[in-house]
Amino acid sequence: MRKQFIILVLALLPLGLTAQEQGVDTQPVKEKKSSSKVFTGFSGGMLLHGGYLFADDPTKVFSNTGLGSFEYVKGLPKSGLCFGFGGMLRVHFINHIHLGGEGYVSHMPLMRTGSNVRTGWGGAFADFYANWGKTRPMIGLSVGGGAMKRLYVPDQDPVNDPGAAPDENTTYNSSYVKTPFFYMDPYVGMEISLTSHIALMIRIDYMLPFGRTSSGLTHLSEDVKWSNFMTPSGPRLYVGVMFGKLKRD
Repeated sequence: MRKQFIILVLALLPLGLTAQEQGVDTQPVKEKKSSSKVFTGFSGGMLLHGGYLFADDPTKVFSNTGLGSFEYVKGLPKSGLCFGFGGMLRVHFINHIHLGGEGYVSHMPLMRTGSNVRTGWGGAFADFYANWGKTRPMIGLSVGGGAMKRLYVPDQDPVNDPGAAPDENTTYNSSYVKTPFFYMDPYVGMEISLTSHIALMIRIDYMLPFGRTSSGLTHLSEDVKWSNFMTPSGPRLYVGVMFGKLKRD
């Protein structure tokens, strides 16, 4: 009886060792699965920006065809510097994708009369990023909507073209036009981890707004199309600080 018991134990011993080895092998698999989570963090922050916006015609900057004589309008500014601020909130997925929302305001002063172009916009964005130690380069796209508010105050009394018909040459002492738009905004950027919860964000974009190019106050209202590319537009540089659950490699 004892001999049979010993034979049984010896026969079952390899099975026990095999099961133990399998149990040891399964542990790293579980750790691997836990390390490859879909949701890997969240973050948000504020960013300041500056940029250079331009158009090919002053009437597109102010969105008003009744600015005065041709010679006067030709001398108006059609480009300039802009500055502003905004913020974003985002969620991190699989340690390589950001999904979130953002909103900004931007101011472009023109002339010395108070004329300016103010732009406000907001939308959703997605980008892909890589992990290079403490640095995370990224490339992405934002889509959404906003509005341009254009204030024009002349620096002198506008002069009408004497050769034009009265109904084709309407001038204004000042004008204010608010133009809503849809936009697409491709961007590239980089994050530099300062701690596990704070990172420096640097981003460059080029917003592409599409909306009305004329105020519709004159006979050119039939040329208004919502599919038109709006100006002024141009590149902006963003610098800010992000806070949240940021993976530090």
